[in-house]
Amino acid sequence: MTDVLTSEQRSRCMAAIRGKDTRPELLVRKLLHSLGYRYCLHRSDLPGKPDLVFVRLRKVIFVHGCFWHRHNCKLGRPIPATRREFWLNKLEGNKKRDRKNRRLLKNNDWEVLTVWECQTKSKVLTRTIARIVEFLED
Repeated sequence: MTDVLTSEQRSRCMAAIRGKDTRPELLVRKLLHSLGYRYCLHRSDLPGKPDLVFVRLRKVIFVHGCFWHRHNCKLGRPIPATRREFWLNKLEGNKKRDRKNRRLLKNNDWEVLTVWECQTKSKVLTRTIARIVEFLED
């Protein structure tokens, strides 16, 4: 199967994908800030540069895109039809890197929570925020 976009169009699409300040991440940040939580962003001195860092609590939150980090939901399961082997290696590498970063953080006495893109949808957002607050208050 060939790509329906030209290589230039595909390149522009891929270049537009953000690694930080994504829509789900901004939503989580806005809601937590409105609840009075303060945090640091993308601390490069921590493994994986967590999206939100609560230094005093020694807790971090990653807000992951389901596709890029291979969540087991309908958004995380598809694999592109073109360059299939490349994508399988790339996405599996992302999962391995995530596991390694979680392990390094936990070994350094940080608590880690992952919020998935699908968990920021309006249907389940209330439950997700409750889960985050419980994580932070615990």
